[in-house]
Amino acid sequence: MTTSHTPLVTEGTHLIAGEWLSTSPGGSGTSENPARDGEPVGSFPLADGSVAADAVGAATDALENWRKTSFWQRAKVLETAAALIDQRVEELAVLLTLEEGKTIAEARGEVAITAETFRYQAGMAKVSTERIYPSGTPGETIRTVRAPLGVVGVITPWNFPILIPGWKIAPAIAAGNTVVWKPASNTPLIAVALAQVLTEAGLPDGVLNLVLGPGSMGNAIVNDERVHGVTFTGSVPVGFGIRDAVTARNGRVQLELGGHNPSIVFDDADLDLAAPMIVGAAFGSTGQKCTATRRIIAVGSVYDELVERLATGVQGLAVGDGLQDGVGIGPLVSPGARAESVDALATAVAEGAEVIATSDAPDGECFFAPTLLAGNDRLSITTEEVFGPISTVLRAADEDEAFAMANSTEFGLSASIYTNDMWRIDRAVHELEAGLVKINAATTGSEIHAPFGGEKQSSGHAPREQGDTAVDFFTRTRTAYIRPGTIR
Repeated sequence: MTTSHTPLVTEGTHLIAGEWLSTSPGGSGTSENPARDGEPVGSFPLADGSVAADAVGAATDALENWRKTSFWQRAKVLETAAALIDQRVEELAVLLTLEEGKTIAEARGEVAITAETFRYQAGMAKVSTERIYPSGTPGETIRTVRAPLGVVGVITPWNFPILIPGWKIAPAIAAGNTVVWKPASNTPLIAVALAQVLTEAGLPDGVLNLVLGPGSMGNAIVNDERVHGVTFTGSVPVGFGIRDAVTARNGRVQLELGGHNPSIVFDDADLDLAAPMIVGAAFGSTGQKCTATRRIIAVGSVYDELVERLATGVQGLAVGDGLQDGVGIGPLVSPGARAESVDALATAVAEGAEVIATSDAPDGECFFAPTLLAGNDRLSITTEEVFGPISTVLRAADEDEAFAMANSTEFGLSASIYTNDMWRIDRAVHELEAGLVKINAATTGSEIHAPFGGEKQSSGHAPREQGDTAVDFFTRTRTAYIRPGTIR
């Protein structure tokens, strides 16, 4: 039975210079529940370029004081924010599920990891990033110091609407930057809730500025010359447009874009481990993860048994409202997202793909039955990312063909292999063209203390997100040569 829940936030507002504003020159929008045919979750104002400009101005004005704030004070804000998130896990998770559609269990996990991200980056704020170098001049010290990048534009997607902002905002403000944040228009209310947490945690006015509006409004932030860098997670075309605009003025860009992630299964793999893990990685979160398993490459004789096990797993998936007990797969985020999956499936079948298994799905404008296909690597769906619960099993004759097939797309975010052969494992680590290489593990998932990012068109060339490398994007390194004033 579905339980009735009241959203934590029902009315969105911008946050500019510490003021919550309902300015709506672009009109108003409605946050809709994808599990309930667009039932309103709440409303929010739509900004335009002038509102974005005000937000950048507020961030610019706040930069000098925040830059001079001690690392202890910055860390304290992040620690307090983490504690507040811990206290509100259930309320935030319910709001997340209502807006985005993922199951309440997934939402609780995302919120909890967001708190840990803030806590981890608070700890990193207390760790020295300086280095000392020897000098050929007596009495001289050479050291590197970090300076904040400046005003940072943060543009985030809807599929992890609280965690991905946490990845970006926490290290940005820990390093002394100020932020202008444009969240996805599908999930504005959870963004407001996170911004409320940070203001309650003691973040000074103007350090974080939140602007709500359509995706196109992000251009106003990207094209503002007062913005020193932009960190973006989203589609390849939009990411490349941001790259071109920001680098043209010598700004800094961090991009996390698409993925078309393979899992290779060898004949010595433990299928009791591999099959359920692949099903979870392919169809969990309704396939709406950049790291979701899109291609399953079965090598040699393992094909038939693997397909049988995968089919059983897919048929057992429970699809429905993410707030309902027993549901493992929620709806897609919007009717448009469902239409893209419907079209992609129809194209794949027309090109010769075979539907191996589907699960049952309820009626509704955003529900789509998870679907397992069998085909070859000439299908469009095996090279073009479809952000939904569709995955394709491919057959490889041998190890060489499997590795070549895995690397055969323009993407390189995540890849996994299932085997007990250490030679194959070593080859995977060195030859799979992916930023994340998983051995006997799902393509999905990462640890907050380890770097996250991809290769090829999955990521830009900026430093990785997460872990102790996150600070690299948000700071400038200066080398100081220090001598005593008088030579003795």
